[in-house]
Amino acid sequence: MTGTLRPAAATGDTEQRPGRWLALAVLVLAVLLVAVDATVLGLATPYLSEDLKPSGTQLLWIGDVYSFVIAGLLVSMGSLGDRVGRKRVLLTGAAAFGAVSVLNAYASTPGLMILARALLGVAGATLMPATLALIRNLFHDPRERSIAVGVWGATASAGTAVGPIAGGFLLQHFWWGSVFLINLPVMAVLVLVGARLLPESRTPAPGPWDLMSVLLSLVGVIAVVYAIKETAARGVSGTALAAGAAGAAALYWFVRRQRALPHPLLDVRLFGDRGFSGAVLADLLTVLGMSGLVFFLSQYLQLVQGRGPFEAGLAELPAAAGAVAAGLAAGRAARRLSVRAVVSGGLAAVGGALAALTTLERTTGYPLLGTALLVVGVGAGFSFTVTADVILASVPKEQAGAASAVSETAYELGAALGIALLGSVVTAAYRDFTGPAGTPPQARESLGGAVEAAAGLPGGAGGALLTAARESFVHGLHLACGTGAAVLLATAAAAWFLLKGQKL
Repeated sequence: MTGTLRPAAATGDTEQRPGRWLALAVLVLAVLLVAVDATVLGLATPYLSEDLKPSGTQLLWIGDVYSFVIAGLLVSMGSLGDRVGRKRVLLTGAAAFGAVSVLNAYASTPGLMILARALLGVAGATLMPATLALIRNLFHDPRERSIAVGVWGATASAGTAVGPIAGGFLLQHFWWGSVFLINLPVMAVLVLVGARLLPESRTPAPGPWDLMSVLLSLVGVIAVVYAIKETAARGVSGTALAAGAAGAAALYWFVRRQRALPHPLLDVRLFGDRGFSGAVLADLLTVLGMSGLVFFLSQYLQLVQGRGPFEAGLAELPAAAGAVAAGLAAGRAARRLSVRAVVSGGLAAVGGALAALTTLERTTGYPLLGTALLVVGVGAGFSFTVTADVILASVPKEQAGAASAVSETAYELGAALGIALLGSVVTAAYRDFTGPAGTPPQARESLGGAVEAAAGLPGGAGGALLTAARESFVHGLHLACGTGAAVLLATAAAAWFLLKGQKL
């Protein structure tokens, strides 16, 4: 089926829209908004843990409920944009994202924080599919589209750098909730400027928005991910098996319903294109493999090595810088070499860097960490940018919203699964440490809890507790990085075969 869904160059649809590059500048603000929000949570986690005192399980839910909800709704929101207008959905979602960020900032209990993150996921589900879909409709020329996608990806990577640095500065001067309030000015600019500059686009005669399909996709994704999370954290249980079975049944029903509907929420025939399905699979597994490092790196830098939040943010800068540079060069590299060479090579580089990070210790110097993060950024920048372009190039522009949503679902589902699986690996390894007599129970819930508990113990006991807790956390990080390296190297090999013959 490869080639049958690729209309851009073949149909002669090459008319270029005036002002498209200025419109792109507005679109990337939404990307920046989401990327900044995703990264500042990691920096704020130690402060949030100290203030709200969540359990280890609650802390994981705070970290991954956003991804669960956004993954369950992305396809629905992408299809909604195709129907009612991508600009309308983008601007409405941006306004809601800013409003719910205030609720995140002022959450006073772990339960309220989990709810706020879930609502943020609902708003966030409208943003990323709309931006990619509008890019697909703004840029008809394949080379221009590759550049635009590269800028889109580079902005997302830049957001991962802006987030820790801005968040670190705020955390050193204000309370942890301030890191969520930085969404407000970006949202305001996006809504006010986007209302004037962005063109509206939608699918002609798209048919109704099927609410049953929306419900099935939401329930299916959340139930399956919940089952995996619970099994990874506590082992096989009746609740996890029931949730997994219900989720699988809902997703099966969703696919069957899409095949039967005259105007489906998602045209599942898109997965018959080997390039499309290979790019989606590569994205999902790549994010899964990297998520352990992404979620726990800030805790390692702050709570293990004793860096301040601003310094920790700066320490993560090489990954973002490498991703920005690679994203801007990815399209040209893929055309000069090949799509599969760039994607597979990038993923193999990330896998090798994660393998190197299994040697981290409490006192490891920054050159090793900084070099590994740079390689991770470059490899991910090449891979993610090219796979996004492959996905957009594989579908008609009328289906850009749904296809973009599938791409983003792969990212978010990979993040949710990665945090659930690799996060549970770190948490389980951490809880096994042997502390001094009288170690408080909260010290075993999280490393942040151990730091707080150690401050209330006599000097010798407090120091012993911190040493044991930090060593156990680093051991868990080794397991997460080693598992991630294996996943990335296997994904690199799979991409080499799945993306054979694919061109931009």
